[in-house]
Amino acid sequence: LTFQERGGDVFDGVRGRLKRSHGKIRQRGPDYLAYALIDSIVDSYFHILEKVGDRLAQLEEDLINNPDQQILAKVHHYKRELMLLRKSIWPLREVINELQKDESAFIREGTRVFLRDLYDHSVQVLDTVEIFRDTVIGLQDLYMSAVGNRMNEIMKVLTIMASIFIPLTFIAGIYGMNFEYIPELKWRWGYFAVWGFMISCVLG
Repeated sequence: LTFQERGGDVFDGVRGRLKRSHGKIRQRGPDYLAYALIDSIVDSYFHILEKVGDRLAQLEEDLINNPDQQILAKVHHYKRELMLLRKSIWPLREVINELQKDESAFIREGTRVFLRDLYDHSVQVLDTVEIFRDTVIGLQDLYMSAVGNRMNEIMKVLTIMASIFIPLTFIAGIYGMNFEYIPELKWRWGYFAVWGFMISCVLG
């Protein structure tokens, strides 16, 4: 999550506008230049958040299809990155707010209009970061739910297996006792009868 993910420098657009002799930046003065530079940074955050949103959507799909520890590690990674992003944007928002409220003669009234619009954009960026943080928390809950469902399926299989073998173990335990007088021991068809009874239990 860096500005370089855009494929170039953050301020390339501002440099291009400065090179044009009749651009607004050259005509409006240094306060508008400061606005243009900060606006480029805020725009870069929008590009970053767009990519983060796409990756979170892909992570959600991966969690639904195959939840594993690697995907959970990626979720934790994006949670840390979003916290870092929030720490970066919050001071920037305060700077923009101070600039638009500043009564200094360096900030002209015509530029304040742009700064107010820029402040709204910074608030929008922060709101988007908060939404994505909630999404990451939801992905963690989704992982726990998916793992719980998988565990329930495993427990269901084990319960079925136990339900089949517990009565068989009970029968084998009875006829495995070392008593001298067990009536069925001298019965000619006793062995086959017990097998038939055990098979009937399994089928039942």
